[in-house]
Amino acid sequence: MSTDNWLVLGILLVALALFISEVLRPDVVALLVLVATVVLGLVTVEQAFSGFASPAVVTVWAVFIVSGGLFKTGVADIIGRSMLSIAGTSYTRLLAMIMITAGAMSAFMNNIGAVAILLPAVMSISRETDIPPSKLLIPLAVASLLGGNITLIGTPPNLLAANIMFANGIEPFSFFDFAPTGIAVLTAGILYMLVIGRHLLPGRTGGAEIAEGYAAIRDYLTEVLVTAASPFAGKNVNAVRFGRKYDIAIVHVRRDNEILLQSSDRLIKPGDILLLEGHPDDIVVVSRSKGLQLMPDLASDQLDEELLGGEGDSAELVEVVLPPRSNFQGQTLRELNFRRRYGVTVLAIRHNGQPVVTHVVDVPLAFGDVLLIQGETGKFKTLRQNPNLMILERRPLQQYRLSRAPLAVAIVIVTLLAIIVGANVSIALLGGALAMVVGRCLTMEEAYQSVDWQSVFLIAGMLPLGIAMETTGTAALLANQLIALVGDTGPLAILIALFILTTLLTSVISNAAAAVLIIPIAIGAATAIDVTPQAFVMTSVIAASTAFLFPIGHQANIIVFGPGNYKFFDFTRVGIWLNLLLLVVVVITVPLIWPFN
Repeated sequence: MSTDNWLVLGILLVALALFISEVLRPDVVALLVLVATVVLGLVTVEQAFSGFASPAVVTVWAVFIVSGGLFKTGVADIIGRSMLSIAGTSYTRLLAMIMITAGAMSAFMNNIGAVAILLPAVMSISRETDIPPSKLLIPLAVASLLGGNITLIGTPPNLLAANIMFANGIEPFSFFDFAPTGIAVLTAGILYMLVIGRHLLPGRTGGAEIAEGYAAIRDYLTEVLVTAASPFAGKNVNAVRFGRKYDIAIVHVRRDNEILLQSSDRLIKPGDILLLEGHPDDIVVVSRSKGLQLMPDLASDQLDEELLGGEGDSAELVEVVLPPRSNFQGQTLRELNFRRRYGVTVLAIRHNGQPVVTHVVDVPLAFGDVLLIQGETGKFKTLRQNPNLMILERRPLQQYRLSRAPLAVAIVIVTLLAIIVGANVSIALLGGALAMVVGRCLTMEEAYQSVDWQSVFLIAGMLPLGIAMETTGTAALLANQLIALVGDTGPLAILIALFILTTLLTSVISNAAAAVLIIPIAIGAATAIDVTPQAFVMTSVIAASTAFLFPIGHQANIIVFGPGNYKFFDFTRVGIWLNLLLLVVVVITVPLIWPFN
């Protein structure tokens, strides 16, 4: 191997290690890769920055904006509600309809957008039908990933595949070239969940059920009586500074058998009973020194009733999830001044799959975290309109720009028709994105917020490594090693090897990064054995969307992880058999649709 080959392989291995370890953000890793390829002389400066002007990258962010327009006008929500209402209360019909709806929506909008729109509706249906959300949310994520394989714009790997094929002088896939295999794998995924997967899904209730999802919170809730000798008597809640001084939160005040929800200007009076949340030892210490009398432990049913009680029965106990691109990521509730800003109390956080009920104000928030919040009903109006949080309930249709919904639908139809009749995909979608803004389906600020800039920088940063793999011959070298590994068993064996390799990669790194790394190898393998590359590329693209083994495999998994009250290996138990089934489906269908010769 040449020095350049070793340098490319070194960058590749270091990038993979950083992606898997999550020491740095994926987009930061990609930008480091970009810089490394230039510094080491593997690509020119122009080639290094060509990713940002790549048609694939432009198309990706244009799709995000078009999806944002469908979201802001309520079109996607209306479609989701209509299809889910057909299912009724039957678990089988509901499961099938959730997957069909998510798959169909993901074919024309980004995967995360489809999940984010359907998640609150599925959670509401779960409560209405008493079907645990854990029985519904993994299928939702799976369908969103598989549905993206139906069209060119369904998922970034499809766009990247077309872009890399064009750069290599190969006729790229057109808009609906993905449909036959995409529909086949989506259908296989739905049938798998209906017949096998449903029995492998856990039956846990969601986090909003305190008796189950946040059972540990009971051990950290204590009632204390305010005596006349307490220095807290006569002071308001804010002046007492329970949170900052003692790391204890006042959940509510019980006065004359009436529950008064926490308010910073609420006066504490002798005879009040405070429901405190904090470590029992801390509460005991404060009680002894501040004239508070510990009360007997509440029974479970009484505690649940009190948490849902309030002035005029106006209290709510709801779950809120941090969506992608939330500005709250990395910040703590203390830094956000959350309680004073929104007037509600965070009782617990489901962080990395585990409930956190102590020191919640000091937990750095992450994408997918679920917050269990108590507050007056009126206080949640502000939260429902906050783009940094997503309440796990159906959003009122009145909050959408429904008057712009017909225009949004017309824009999407015209954009798709333009692509079908042969218009450049990037130009057509860029035009659709601009039309959404000009037509006031969403503002320019909302358009920027709709774009997953991490994905954009990730793709743009990784593309120079793909160029370096091609120009240095590293892709061909790896392709030859792959061929040598499977021996002389023919193209079908290479197809299987590519699927398995891509599946393993996409389980631990982003599907876009996996596509950038594997597609050049797939093309090189096809060239080496003198067969047409379409089958190998299509297999790699489909495999890049099989991130079912671990919750970290894709953002669609992460966003349902907390609300579904899942454990890490719940995804593995369901996903491993689905991946094997899809391998069989791909091996059978892809060569039929895209012959090797």
